[in-house]
Amino acid sequence: MRALIQRVSEAAVKVDGKVVGEIGPGLLVLVCAMQGDNAENARVLADKILKLRIFRDDAGRMNRALTDTGGSALVVSQFTLAADTSRGNRPGFSTAAAPDEGEQLYELFSKNLSDAGIEVANGVFGADMAVSLINDGPVTIWMER
Repeated sequence: MRALIQRVSEAAVKVDGKVVGEIGPGLLVLVCAMQGDNAENARVLADKILKLRIFRDDAGRMNRALTDTGGSALVVSQFTLAADTSRGNRPGFSTAAAPDEGEQLYELFSKNLSDAGIEVANGVFGADMAVSLINDGPVTIWMER
């Protein structure tokens, strides 16, 4: 699985002009299941993100994890993270998991975060979404399983 993580002051996702998920301080996690991914990949990626020390401590250093801050996570599916741009000008997405598998892993990933005590808001899998955020830092990190 792949994820693009952004430390945010706030974030929201809309579908058809209606807010379907929003958070205050925490992480916006854009996530993509890849071909061959499984439940273990979703668990490992969620665990890595939970432990990622990218929040400021009292000295202003990035030394705290999401679990230390009481922050939330907005998890949004984004198959375009599977983009292959190695040839031509049009990205290919054939390495993304099939939609049914991708949705199961997306939901499992979100559940793994929630089971760890994180408040989780979600987008709508496969929908055309409008995501807004205030990137804090900015801090943006790319991760794979």
